[in-house]
Amino acid sequence: MFRDDSQNEIRLRTLVETVVDGVILIDSQGIVFMFNPACERLFGYRAEEVIGQNVKILMPTPFHEEHDQYLRNYREGGERKIIGIGREVVGRRKDGSTFPMDLSVGEAKQAGQTIFVGIIHDLTERKHSERVLLETASRLQAVVETAVDGVILIDARGRVQMFNPACERLFGYSSEEVIGQNVKLLMPSPFHEEHDQYLANYRETGERKIIGIGREVVGRRKNGTTFPMDLSVGEARQEGEPIFVGIIHDLTERKRTSEQLVQAQKMETVGQLSGGIAHDFNNLLTVIIGNSDILSEKLKARPDLKQYCDGVINAGMRGAELTRRLLAFSRRQELQPTVINCNQLVEGMRVLLQRTLREDIDIRIVLRQQLMMAYADAAQLESAILNLSLNAQDAMPLGGTLTLITENALLDERYQDGHPEVTPGGYVSINVTDDGTGMTAEVKARVFEPFFTTKDVGKGSGLGLSMVYGFIKQSNGHVAIYSEPGLGTTVRLYLPAAKNLREPVLDHTGGGPELEPRGAETVLVIEDDSFVRGYAVGTLESLGYRVIVASDGREGLDKLGQYGNQIDVLFSDIVMPGGLGGWELAERAQELQPGVRILLTSGYPLETMTANFRPNIKSAILHKPYRKSDLALRIREILDQK
Repeated sequence: MFRDDSQNEIRLRTLVETVVDGVILIDSQGIVFMFNPACERLFGYRAEEVIGQNVKILMPTPFHEEHDQYLRNYREGGERKIIGIGREVVGRRKDGSTFPMDLSVGEAKQAGQTIFVGIIHDLTERKHSERVLLETASRLQAVVETAVDGVILIDARGRVQMFNPACERLFGYSSEEVIGQNVKLLMPSPFHEEHDQYLANYRETGERKIIGIGREVVGRRKNGTTFPMDLSVGEARQEGEPIFVGIIHDLTERKRTSEQLVQAQKMETVGQLSGGIAHDFNNLLTVIIGNSDILSEKLKARPDLKQYCDGVINAGMRGAELTRRLLAFSRRQELQPTVINCNQLVEGMRVLLQRTLREDIDIRIVLRQQLMMAYADAAQLESAILNLSLNAQDAMPLGGTLTLITENALLDERYQDGHPEVTPGGYVSINVTDDGTGMTAEVKARVFEPFFTTKDVGKGSGLGLSMVYGFIKQSNGHVAIYSEPGLGTTVRLYLPAAKNLREPVLDHTGGGPELEPRGAETVLVIEDDSFVRGYAVGTLESLGYRVIVASDGREGLDKLGQYGNQIDVLFSDIVMPGGLGGWELAERAQELQPGVRILLTSGYPLETMTANFRPNIKSAILHKPYRKSDLALRIREILDQK
């Protein structure tokens, strides 16, 4: 390793051989005469391969070619480029690869000859670390520069150190205007005046009000206007001093959207309220104006009294004009009603539903013959059916059957007693039924409210059924919903018939009073709804029957045991609270009284009830809503069966 070992002390040799950095000695001609172990590791040469060679063997192009000339210039003119100076250069390994290194070259004399001592420090790891840091800094800079949210950095005194482009857009300042300024520049009163004291309190006591917490605050723009923002502040340390990083999210659009949503909800509620008031008031006005008209006819011979009656009529007409304005306010859209063949419309949606709904949803369409024409907006009706079908699909997460049924319906004065908003007359009914999860009474009571939804956040607006409700109401129709947990849901859309017949053509022949058969037998009526129960009892009693009443299945069983063979017909609702429904009640009734006749009733379509339940009894089913003639015919029919 040494050309003349006798000239070196053992300690110096030990130092050179064990030092981490490379040590190389060259003469004035550039010939290497010492190459320590660290140099061997750095360059990949053994000392024997380098000693006696020109040092340029360790240099890549172009330094390799220039080195001899550099030494000549130094010997002749004393020109220094690296001697006595430390600088970063590039070394070349034996395998041809290069690496960065810090080279310090000193000059000395040995036996009157100039020699040069080179100390070589490998910069590979440092360069790698610097590159990683630079890349990380570049990525962070790119994130900060392109972030949608504002990023601001302040020091312990509140002075802004960084202000990204998003902050420039939010506050209207350029970064040059803000950097170096106190951050309170961006705050309105009273926060502007309080900020310095807050920072001072934090430095002295560690009391946090916003650091480490996200909260909604107000920012102040350059033009003096303010805006809501969500501010999250984190703390870090730089050179022993705390620094604070703020992330600013503009809440302006969210606030505006929220306010619009609240306003829309208010308007929807006001619209519903005004529409309901107007409708109820119109019912009252109908009675007032109608009876006044009759009275006016009767008072033709008394002009002195007739004028008062005509004044009542005129006042009533002015009231009717007010209610028309309220109803116009409650409407959401301009409809284009036409005469519709609902059978064709529903059948025409089959392909659309098959493409729209999941494959595990089976679609059944039942079209009634001799269906009346409806009067409504066809496009809105299709939208309503599609909306209900999508809701039905959501209620059947594991698949199921969606049933669409068309039928004629008569909503008479009896039905109006329980639904005052309904105008008695002929309707075309479209029933959308699923066999899904069903609804609780609480959900069913609110299902048509705007913005009410049972779906997860982001999966439903709560406007679907309220829009269906609004369309049907605006079309002078009616919506009824039947649902129980575990039994699925049926939504009935009643559309006014194109000709509002007094007696629509129904699938079964129901007649007028002259066709209503009577009887004197005993009927046990079991119905949980007090209005329906009262109607059924009153109707049967008017037909001559003796009636025994129960409000649920268990009370019905008690009455059956109490009266025994006196009961000829058990007339029961199918779905009732209390754990004992119509099917089970009918089975147990026939066990107790084998001769009793059974008539069941339900708001569900007959097809759905018989598909979902397989009772071991033989019974007739009367569909709700039923007329007096329907009940009379069905009761008499089952009593007369042999």
